[in-house]
Amino acid sequence: MNFNKQTLSNGLRVITIPMPSLESVTVSVWIKTGSRSENKNNNGISHFLEHMFFKGTTNRPTAKQIAEEIDQIGGVQNAGTSKEYTEYYIKCRADKIEVAFDLLSDMTLNSLLDKKEIEREKGTIIEEIRMYEDTPMMNIGEVFEGLIYENSTLGMNIAGTEKTVAGMKREDFLSYRNNFYHAENMIITVAGGVTQNIVEKLAKQYFSKLQTTNNKLQTNHKFLNNQTQQKIKLHNKKKEQTHVILGFIADGKNYKNKYAQTLLSTILGGGMSSRMFTEVREKRGLAYSIRTSMDRYTDIGYLGTYAGLDTKRAVEAVDVMLREHYEITNNKQQITKEELLKSKEFLKGHLALALEDTSDVSSFFGDQELFSDEVLTPEEVFKKIDKVTMDEVNFEAKRLFVPERLNLAIIGPYEDVKKFGAILS
Repeated sequence: MNFNKQTLSNGLRVITIPMPSLESVTVSVWIKTGSRSENKNNNGISHFLEHMFFKGTTNRPTAKQIAEEIDQIGGVQNAGTSKEYTEYYIKCRADKIEVAFDLLSDMTLNSLLDKKEIEREKGTIIEEIRMYEDTPMMNIGEVFEGLIYENSTLGMNIAGTEKTVAGMKREDFLSYRNNFYHAENMIITVAGGVTQNIVEKLAKQYFSKLQTTNNKLQTNHKFLNNQTQQKIKLHNKKKEQTHVILGFIADGKNYKNKYAQTLLSTILGGGMSSRMFTEVREKRGLAYSIRTSMDRYTDIGYLGTYAGLDTKRAVEAVDVMLREHYEITNNKQQITKEELLKSKEFLKGHLALALEDTSDVSSFFGDQELFSDEVLTPEEVFKKIDKVTMDEVNFEAKRLFVPERLNLAIIGPYEDVKKFGAILS
């Protein structure tokens, strides 16, 4: 799978990934800013601004008009805000690509940011915050990252708080957009049944008015890891099930040995034959859902295992989960050649399946262009995965699975964390 990259005269980067056999296309606009670029006073503004871009523009004054144009071509539009980026995308038939460019440019360049709409949308976002709060499976990630990234903007919730959302004014949105929505801080990715020439022409036509800036904007606040001992955070909530993430501080997106870390997480909990699934679910019946994954930001990350547990047996389950990590490092359960080979094929297979969808292809290349030192094709990633050795995986296990990197977040009906703390210590 090949890609092409152009940089327009205003500094906007455009990535085209031709997929000639497809009749569809995904056009994405990426901005290198998210909740990590915020502060305690405007926390949630990246996400709020994402909502407002769908509420009307100078050319399409109402949300209904925007929605109707997408419906008329049978397309799908959506957006997402993370801690380090915001993405707006439209997926449609390839012969309707100009409609996608027209709409996305209008939304990002000409949003009205109407005061009445802002006040109305506050209620919607506050209900979204409450929905996540009442859904532990969705909220446990924010609780965990609030623990490991405490005293950092990385530890703030993406949607903000009810207080910060309620206090936002139109001037705040204008200032934030002017600071971050400029050509050098944005990229466009287009994946599907298109050619580079068409994409370049449309990008120039619809995004040439995007302003540049002479300011060298620091979009992220660098995270300094000063953790020296294991940490636990309890979010007391009266639920029938306990939700946990047990994780170890790891490294960022450009860490040289990141594929070894990802393979290690796959061996632990990447599939239905993984160690966590086998030990926690199959052998003991302690959980229905359990999985291990790598979560990375630019300069920091973690290897974490999520599980939804029977409250009465949650302590036992966490004990088993922790033991599975440490038994790799103390050689009681050494990683086998078969496990390493299986994890490599698992990763490559899942990536290949994901890249059958144009939106996933767009995300694959967009994330790399924003945050990585180099942009790799899937084939190049496969080769890097294949090159990982057993020694590299074992090195990462011994380096990561130590008490001073250990963190545990819990959502459940507990008064204190003494029983969990006893296990960790």
